[in-house]
Amino acid sequence: MLDKIATGEALLAVGTHALIEDAVVLDRLGLAVVDEQHRFGVRQRLALREKVCGRMPHMLMMSATPIPRTLAMSYMADLDVSVLDELPPGRSPILTKLVSASRRDEVVERVRDACREGRQAYWVCPLIEESEALQLQTAIETHAALSAALPALNVGLVHGRLKPRDKAIVMDAFVRGEVHLLVATTVIEVGVDVPNASLMVIEHAERFGLAQIHQLRGRVGRGAAASSCVLIYVPPLSENGRARLRAIYETNDGFEIARRDLQLRGPGEFIGARQSGVPLLRYADLACDVDLVEAARAAAEEMLARYPDAAEAILARWYGSRSQLLRA
Repeated sequence: MLDKIATGEALLAVGTHALIEDAVVLDRLGLAVVDEQHRFGVRQRLALREKVCGRMPHMLMMSATPIPRTLAMSYMADLDVSVLDELPPGRSPILTKLVSASRRDEVVERVRDACREGRQAYWVCPLIEESEALQLQTAIETHAALSAALPALNVGLVHGRLKPRDKAIVMDAFVRGEVHLLVATTVIEVGVDVPNASLMVIEHAERFGLAQIHQLRGRVGRGAAASSCVLIYVPPLSENGRARLRAIYETNDGFEIARRDLQLRGPGEFIGARQSGVPLLRYADLACDVDLVEAARAAAEEMLARYPDAAEAILARWYGSRSQLLRA
């Protein structure tokens, strides 16, 4: 198959991160479509572009939750944005609820009721096993506790340490409806589509990032039934934790969540590999200088069109050899 890709006999190559490896030759690459873009690093996306010598392939990057750097570059760099803000046909909106850990028993009863009605549920934990550093509810503990509390239900468990075959067996049983409640870590964040699942419970929601919560919430609401996402938090919350939970509670719009994430975490480095964090001081503040950024972008487009030599000199002055990172 690698030979067919290298010679161009295979006109379409579908793969994972493995397509970025040096062994894969893509000299004729004209378009690269990157799904779940937030799961790729800056240098990984750049490596995909650099597989073609002498020209720049088109890039289409898709994500329900753009990372802060990508969203910031849609303002400052040559990155066009299309927003799909409508639910697919047959999908139902998801109701999000915030619940203190002191009311955990009520959530367990809510899971019991949902499964009695013929629906399925997820219960997500931040850790697999007990940690000395973090006193958090773990997936293994939660699986044991929920199996005891809900004996009438078949409770499954998946996490990153399971062998692929064992994980596939549990997931297949959940898809077929044989597992009523699936206890998991963030391994179910993407690529899981079970229309009958209508309830998502996220334990220690204050420990998760905005993108993670939004992706996990998207595992439900894939059928016609009314769906809910319950975020269990442990007070007291930090100011940042409170802001994250407020954002996820107030909107289901992935682009708006990404904008809030940008405000909370910063845009990272435009000519570096960090995808969040406080930027270098030479750049404008996207929260305060939107008008200035738009004016500068218009001036940059005019300079590239009318004075390309001067534009190249400015790029060399400010970015040097790192200008390629602006394309990732």
